[in-house]
Amino acid sequence: MAELLKEKLEQKINDWRPRTTKLLKDYGDVKIGEVTIAQAIGGMRGVKGLVTDISYLDPVEGIRFRGYTIPETLEKLPKVPGSNMPYVEGFFYLLLTGDIPTESEVEVVAKEFNKRKQVPNYVIDLLRALPRDTHPMTMLSTAVVAMQRESEFVKEYHNISKHDYWKPTYEDALNLLAKLPSIAAYIYRMKYRGDTIIAPDPNLDMGGNFAHMMGVDKPYDDVSRLYFLLHSDHESGNVSAHAGHLISSALSDIYYSIGGMINGLAGPLHGLANQEVLMWIQGVMDQMDHKIPTEEEMKKFVWDTLNSGQVVPGFGHAVLRQTDPRYMAQREFSLAHLKDDPIFKYVDVLYKVVPPILEEQGKAKNPWPNVDAQSGVIQWHYGVKEYDFYTVLFSVGRALGVCANIIWARALGYPIERPKSLTTDMLEKIVGIK
Repeated sequence: MAELLKEKLEQKINDWRPRTTKLLKDYGDVKIGEVTIAQAIGGMRGVKGLVTDISYLDPVEGIRFRGYTIPETLEKLPKVPGSNMPYVEGFFYLLLTGDIPTESEVEVVAKEFNKRKQVPNYVIDLLRALPRDTHPMTMLSTAVVAMQRESEFVKEYHNISKHDYWKPTYEDALNLLAKLPSIAAYIYRMKYRGDTIIAPDPNLDMGGNFAHMMGVDKPYDDVSRLYFLLHSDHESGNVSAHAGHLISSALSDIYYSIGGMINGLAGPLHGLANQEVLMWIQGVMDQMDHKIPTEEEMKKFVWDTLNSGQVVPGFGHAVLRQTDPRYMAQREFSLAHLKDDPIFKYVDVLYKVVPPILEEQGKAKNPWPNVDAQSGVIQWHYGVKEYDFYTVLFSVGRALGVCANIIWARALGYPIERPKSLTTDMLEKIVGIK
C-alpha cells in the first residue's frame, strides 16, 4: 500500500506522455501567441510560454486545482476526522494525479508522509548555529539546501534513463514536503518562543502536526490545512513557481529547486503582501483610535487615502476579475471563528466599502480583495504575530504545487528553459527607430 500514490502517478504519466509527444511532433510549429516589446521589457507579463496541468488561473472563477475550483476542492476532498478541512496529503494526491482520493487512499499517503518527516540532526545543528536574528526565510532556505545531500535523484542520476527521472524526483519531493512543516515550526519555536521545541506527533496529519509543533490550539490546525492548500499553486509564471521550475529544468534536484523557490518568495513584491496588508490595517486602526468604524466612516477614510495618491493594499489582482476565491474561503472561516476579532471587523468593513469606491474611481481593473487581504489577520488572531514568519508559512504551502509541477516536468521530459534575449538596439530597429 505504501506505493499506492506512486503507482497511480506512474499510470497517469504513461497515459499522458503520448499527448505531449503528439503535440511536439505534429503541431510544434503552431503559434500560441505573440510577444510585444512591452511584454519583453515588462517582465514577460502575459506571455504564453509555460505549460502546467496542476493549476490554472481563471479570470472569473479564480484558481482551479486540476480543474476543480476552490469551493469544489474543499468540498470533495476527504476531511480529517473531527475537522472541517481536508487533509493536505489528500490535496497533494489531487495535485499529482488529478483525481479526488478516497479516504483509504488519503490515509495511506498521510502515513507515507509521517514515515518521512524526521528532520536530520545536522539540519537542526545548522539552524542552531545561525545567529538568532537571521531572517526565518534565510533559515528555511538554508535548511532545505543543506538537505541536498539526501537527494535520491542525485544518487540515481547516472543509473537511470531519462524516462525514469521522475521516480527519484518523486521520492525527493515526498521526503522534503514531509519535513518542511517540522523545519518551519522548529524555526518558529527556536526564534520566537524561547527555544521551547515541541516534538512532532506521529499520529497527526500534516496540518494538525504543524499546529501541534507550533504550540497553537485548535482550530489552528484547520487554519494550517486551509492556508497550505490555498497558497500551494497559482499557475507557473509567478516568481516562486517559475524559479522552482527554471532551476529544476537544469536537472537540479528538488532541494536546490525548492531552495530557489523560497528565495524568490522572500522578495517584497511577491511573498510579503499579506504582512504589508496587516500592517496597513493596524495603521488604520491606530488612526481611528481602534474604534470599529461605520461604513460611512470607512468610506471617507478610503476616499481620503486614494485622493492623497496612496493605495488600499489587498485589493486588485493582475488576472482576476472578481473577488479572489482564496479570500472568500478565508472569509468564511473568519466569519465562523473570528467574527468578534477587532482586526477582522476592520477587514469586514473594508470588504464592504472598498470595491464600490474603486469601481467609482475607475482606475482598478479588479476592485475586489485578493488572498492577501485577510491571511495575515487570521495568523495574528491565533497568536502568530511575527510578520517575518508569514512567508515561511507561504513557502510550506507553495512547495506542494511546485513539487507536483517538477515531478510532472521530469515525467514528460521538459527540456532546460532557455528563452532568447534581444538588445535595445534590436528592439529599436524592429520599430524603425534610427
